[in-house]
Amino acid sequence: MSYVVDFKNVSTVGLESSPVAEALAGLRANEARYLMNKYNHEFTVVPASESQETLDYVNRILKEERGIEFAAKPLETSRFQLENIQFTYVFYEDGLGLNVMYTVDDPKKRAVGFKLSEGMEVPKELGNFKFARQKSKLAGTIRGSFFVIKGEY
Repeated sequence: MSYVVDFKNVSTVGLESSPVAEALAGLRANEARYLMNKYNHEFTVVPASESQETLDYVNRILKEERGIEFAAKPLETSRFQLENIQFTYVFYEDGLGLNVMYTVDDPKKRAVGFKLSEGMEVPKELGNFKFARQKSKLAGTIRGSFFVIKGEY
């Protein structure tokens, strides 16, 4: 069942099994606020168990581009297109939020972003990445990193 993320009343719905559920919910709400403010888009997520095609797409990019396979369990996903950008999100049980921004008409503007919820350790799969910090009213301190996608997906 899909869930519209409310960034005014942050909820852990769908994320309850995460040891950092509150922070992950804040991270998810932070994304919802960004999408509403920039694109006037209502951010909707679905359980990972209902979105295998989305997970396969993200896993293929991670594996082919960087050899990354996350051990953490995916909890929720979202996939949609706004303007010329295909957005794909995966929220993992350990507190990781991942997004793929894939422009359909410009191969130079395609990337995978990683955001770590406050209170979580850096996953061993991302040990080689450098993380920048940003403050968020909804999510506390977010650590983020990314890599540019070189292939076609």
